[in-house]
Amino acid sequence: MTEGLRVLVVDDESLARSRLRTLLGDCRSPAAVVAGEAANATEAMEALRRGDFDAVLLDVRMPGADGLALAQALRGTAYEPAIVFVTAHSEHAVAAFDLEAVDYLTKPVRLDRLQLALQKVERVLAARRATTHDAQQTLVIQDRGRTERVPLSEVLYFKAELKYITVRTAGRSYILDASLSDLEERHAPQFMRIHRNALVARRAVRALEKHDDPEEGEVWAVRLNGIDELLAVSRRQLTAVREALTR
Repeated sequence: MTEGLRVLVVDDESLARSRLRTLLGDCRSPAAVVAGEAANATEAMEALRRGDFDAVLLDVRMPGADGLALAQALRGTAYEPAIVFVTAHSEHAVAAFDLEAVDYLTKPVRLDRLQLALQKVERVLAARRATTHDAQQTLVIQDRGRTERVPLSEVLYFKAELKYITVRTAGRSYILDASLSDLEERHAPQFMRIHRNALVARRAVRALEKHDDPEEGEVWAVRLNGIDELLAVSRRQLTAVREALTR
């Protein structure tokens, strides 16, 4: 069972932070936990750099940089959380939503209204995760003046060719400007290295075959589903490929 949404409470008034702590402790659908507190924008930014937060309950008017400035600074950062403004001043609502705030609560905050805001946060986070997953499962390839999205599930292998990568599907080949090492790191669950210049889709490997080469002697290669081409397996990777085939 998870502890719930991890929330950073940002308000320069300690009583206001205490009130939000109590309300968050009463939230059930979804549950939430106060994972940090800050009294100003500087403290909040430092907490966000150090910690992992799903959402920030953010006051607008604070000494120094206000909540709107903090929200602006967070846009596009790696640790950008969902923002819910909590303030006594409703006139800032338009500016808050221009900054893509998830919700805007006015003080005194009611439990039912806070619970609705957290439900919005949950939906936003789920949408972000889905978008990230989709991006990870799709290659964006610039090919002959056009941009094409190639599902990773269709890729049979990546092969380094001089300064570019050949991306092979059952239907065609593409050229990708990328690093084989980066592709291996990002897609290790789906692809395995068979040679210093090649990664193949684990699901596509049909057979490991031995051949006699006049120059190199005994060599090994993998045969993939969907294409006739054989891909060489280095001696260093041979054991790993054998093990993958038996899983």
